[in-house]
Amino acid sequence: MENIDNKYIENSLKKVQTTDYNQERLDTIKKLYPDLFTLEGKLDINELKKLDDPKNVSEIERYEFRWFGKSNAKREAFMPTDATLIYDEGKSINPNNSENVIIEGENLNVLKLLSSGYRNKIKCIYIDPPYNTGKDFVYRDNYKKDKAEYWEETGITENGVKIDTNTDASGRYHSNWLNMMYSRLLIARQLMREDGVAFISIDDNEVHHLRKLCDIVFGEENFIGEIPRVTKKAGKSSEHFSKNNDYIILYQKSEETLLNSFLHTDSGFKNSDEWVETRGVYKLNQTLDYGSIQYSPSLDYEIEIEGQIYRPGGVSKEEMQERQKRNPKSDFCWRWSKELFKFGYENGFIVVKGNGSNRIYTKTYQNVVIENGIDGYYIKQEQRTKSLSSLDLVENEYSNDNSKKDLSKIFNDTIFEYSKPVSLLKKVLFVGSNKNDIILDFFAGSGTTAQAVMELNQEDGGNRQCILLQIPEATDPKSEAYKAGYKKISDITIERNKRVVEKLIAEKKAKQPDLFTEEQSEEEQLKGLGFKVFRLTKSQFPRTEWRPEIDKTDEENIQAFRDYVKVKEAQLYQTLHINDLLTEILIKRGFELTFTIEEQPQFTQNKIQLIKDSEKTAYICLDAELKEETVEYFKTNTDTKFICLERALDTTKKWNLKHYMKEKIDAF
Repeated sequence: MENIDNKYIENSLKKVQTTDYNQERLDTIKKLYPDLFTLEGKLDINELKKLDDPKNVSEIERYEFRWFGKSNAKREAFMPTDATLIYDEGKSINPNNSENVIIEGENLNVLKLLSSGYRNKIKCIYIDPPYNTGKDFVYRDNYKKDKAEYWEETGITENGVKIDTNTDASGRYHSNWLNMMYSRLLIARQLMREDGVAFISIDDNEVHHLRKLCDIVFGEENFIGEIPRVTKKAGKSSEHFSKNNDYIILYQKSEETLLNSFLHTDSGFKNSDEWVETRGVYKLNQTLDYGSIQYSPSLDYEIEIEGQIYRPGGVSKEEMQERQKRNPKSDFCWRWSKELFKFGYENGFIVVKGNGSNRIYTKTYQNVVIENGIDGYYIKQEQRTKSLSSLDLVENEYSNDNSKKDLSKIFNDTIFEYSKPVSLLKKVLFVGSNKNDIILDFFAGSGTTAQAVMELNQEDGGNRQCILLQIPEATDPKSEAYKAGYKKISDITIERNKRVVEKLIAEKKAKQPDLFTEEQSEEEQLKGLGFKVFRLTKSQFPRTEWRPEIDKTDEENIQAFRDYVKVKEAQLYQTLHINDLLTEILIKRGFELTFTIEEQPQFTQNKIQLIKDSEKTAYICLDAELKEETVEYFKTNTDTKFICLERALDTTKKWNLKHYMKEKIDAF
């Protein structure tokens, strides 16, 4: 195929793949520094080296973290995928009332699919990856269709999924684990917002390697902390001491990150003003009159609020003067100058509280401060933080003992051995996200993260969304999970959160049954309590399976490809579940998985739907033929993107739509 000098096949294949990030990164470099490329447009490695070593020093020794397979893992991270997701309505719970998503599938390919619709949108990542203990290791990235049908291995089959064993005897004990983590963290970072954070649970086996790996991915300067967590009060004994803790590694994407750590280190930040939400929560400080500061005559003045006169310490001016004569070094005065008080009072930074003998307090807000400028005082946006020295995860409520209790409450048994407690996830998410953020967990396990998100939203009125990814790894036939009917770990992920939703709804109905008597009220009460389920599968488009024949000329291969696509996609349309095709097209056009569909009855000759997500809007038609009436409509209505099948257009219709709609037409 490399010898075929024609863009037709290349462009056709690109339409059913995710973004080629290697090419994107290369194009960006070329745009910024064209001198680093040859006349043929290839990156000149020698020119690139000169950026680091202008004197062309030949020494190659330097500090770096290397392991076997590192380069290939990075290359794999940015390679496009032909895979897609299909919606599983049967496993979804209250899908119309929630934007939570659970995806069954190998997480690297799913992360690539998410990168179109969720790039720079994830505020908080929490993952609990498989600890490298030398046991089962199910993540493999080199799936080749001519060697092993990955889609069958990880789908719903009698034999479950293929299991690799990552033992010391393999000679690549650490390398295998690092390669698995490296590629996934690289693509996951692209999903994070600039103020995003990543929490990663890990134990002693790889914590030191994970730190160095994350320094590569996120930058050493974006390391925030390594937080110990108690796993159990009486841990396993080693030769020297009991091991009863693991760690959470915390990194930020950039310096824009603000953690809600002050909410834990200073519980006073708990009040809010509805009329100034942009200021964030606030705490009340000590009273404005304070006796331990140095007395100053300029800070001794009268304050009038709603007809009442206030003086520092509640004493008259004459009495204050007498007290000063007796002890000039210590007495009451205001903490703020008269000018600062006037500004603060007029702008909502003053509170009067008390019964009878009222006192004046000042406010400290989360997101703003009062500054003194050349032209007087003004309000400045400045988010306050305190050092996050610890998340206090050494308490037993964050231990594995509590994770077992959490699962037992849901399943009446411990059917999953390595989950984290809900209390831990709530604290992590409260620190790392705000009420309307998106949380990602691509090693979902039993699904603790989704439970924590839904419970946290119920507690504080938030609207957090979560996306969970879990490979359909087979459960051990000897395990309690398998005996209970859960053949794959992803079955547990989904069933757990189904039961969590049912439990939360039952609790709400018990507390406020009247709220569920009307249809509109019930829909509002169910908001956020549910999830959509998607499953990873191969592309619906058979064009990805075509290969050129080496004994044919370029012209013959090009014609063979055209004939193949024409025949196969005609067959495709006859047999395909149309909703699966729609989902694949929208995912690969950058729509979020929570897109909505509105039928457009004004079109009588074709079935047209309006698709919306939080940012994008588009019309879509998947009919086999686009009628003239539809073409005429879009020739004069060019504001909204229109997606259709390429095979639905003849040459004239394609030209007309391209001519009038320009980049707004997308023939897939």
